[in-house]
Amino acid sequence: MDLDLQHKTVFVTGASSGIGLAAVELFAKEGCFVIAGYRSNAEAAEALISKIRAGSGDGMAVHIDLESPKSIRECVAAIVERTGSIYSVIFNAGANKLTAFDEIQEEEWDSIMAVNLKGPFFLMQAIAPHITPGGSAVFVSSIAGQMGAPGHVHYAVSKGGIISLTKSAAKRYASNIRVNCVAPGVTLTPMGENAVKDADPDYAKRMLLSRRFAEPAEVAKVIVFLASPAASFIYGATIDVNGGRELR
Repeated sequence: MDLDLQHKTVFVTGASSGIGLAAVELFAKEGCFVIAGYRSNAEAAEALISKIRAGSGDGMAVHIDLESPKSIRECVAAIVERTGSIYSVIFNAGANKLTAFDEIQEEEWDSIMAVNLKGPFFLMQAIAPHITPGGSAVFVSSIAGQMGAPGHVHYAVSKGGIISLTKSAAKRYASNIRVNCVAPGVTLTPMGENAVKDADPDYAKRMLLSRRFAEPAEVAKVIVFLASPAASFIYGATIDVNGGRELR
């Protein structure tokens, strides 16, 4: 199936590892100019772009700190200066910390919320005017945002908020931009592996119809589809990519 992404510009936050990195690679294979957003791992983001260029693709790496409105504005300005406009934004960057419900302090709560919910809101607000008509945005939530997670409640609440933000943004921008969301289950990224390191080793076999955790590319493929014109009649949806977690 032709996803009709050739020569389109796509910006992915959290692109230096995991799902974001896999998404950048897939978009590049579809012929996109890819913008790899990173917070601290500039070396990994630049290496990713170098790899893409070596394969006859093109792109750029750009710094963005979602806890900083100033950084968000500067990032958008840098993108617009280089590309003029973009076709799609993938809101993938996220933060998590495993802390018991009764032990979370205000500073930790605020930091998780800033990266996972506040930052994406203000990035959408800043970048929407530069998304081409008919373009798209894809937010990355989590199964934790649907089911709750007392071991990292700030993460779960922020990801539940992302689902609501998706619906609100879909209504606000429907005339020009399709906005959708994916909600992954446990995925074998650095964050995902940390989240399950102390879990029951048979968790996947007991709780998932897939009987295994997701690979980053399996989630990234859904993101790429939702971002593409091939998903032209999908608005405000949250697509579960969780291996059948709710059905087990």
